[in-house]
Amino acid sequence: MEEKEWVSQQENVQTFANKTVFKDGVKDGIPIGIGYFAVAFSLGITVRNAGMSAFQGFLMSLLNNASAGQYAALVVIAAKSSYLELALVTLITNARYLLMGCALSQRLSPQMPFSHRFFLSFDITDELFGLMIARSGYLNPYYMYGAVTAAAPCWAIGTAIGVVSGNILPLQLVSALSVALYGMFLAVIIPPTRTNKVLGALVLGSFAASYVTAKAPIIANISSGSRTIILTVILCTLAAILFPINKEGESHA
Repeated sequence: MEEKEWVSQQENVQTFANKTVFKDGVKDGIPIGIGYFAVAFSLGITVRNAGMSAFQGFLMSLLNNASAGQYAALVVIAAKSSYLELALVTLITNARYLLMGCALSQRLSPQMPFSHRFFLSFDITDELFGLMIARSGYLNPYYMYGAVTAAAPCWAIGTAIGVVSGNILPLQLVSALSVALYGMFLAVIIPPTRTNKVLGALVLGSFAASYVTAKAPIIANISSGSRTIILTVILCTLAAILFPINKEGESHA
């Protein structure tokens, strides 16, 4: 009887901890959700131009939180191309998320069940990935669930509203809302660089490398998504070799 009571107490403690972490995720996800809502207006205009309804745009954004992938898919849809072309374009455009998933998997406890890993993989966006990877220690899946709960619906709702009223808004305002996504992403990655000089150097190096490769004669002909993947692999490999991280999460810089 005492053992059962102890197990019950441990379960209650874990449940309370998960609720607390979930609330933290919601709180951190709200600013991202606000940014998603603003940026999704311009996506909604593209959805409308592709001949889709507000509900279709809402469903598309709810099931696929990837702006670049959605823009590419909408181009294919507007051209009335085949499902195979749609799948290939989406896969290629969103290939960087494979790298993010691999990186995030290193932050998961070996004891984490497959069900949590499966649901975590659903919404690895640039901004949410930045939130997850910035946390120390093993990632509690309820933190990401909270962040996704706050952010994902805003992206879908913003898309639907953009379909209905996006063309009414001034073009300058739509462009300004689109820029908000970049500012939001900077707000995610800048704070950790203040305490980690290695990470700060890598961020600045990635900016410089991205600019150089975009201007280089031969490399510039490669698609931006492919360049991003190549640079990510190279920079991450160099960082892992030069500044390995021990099991406690500290860099050997």
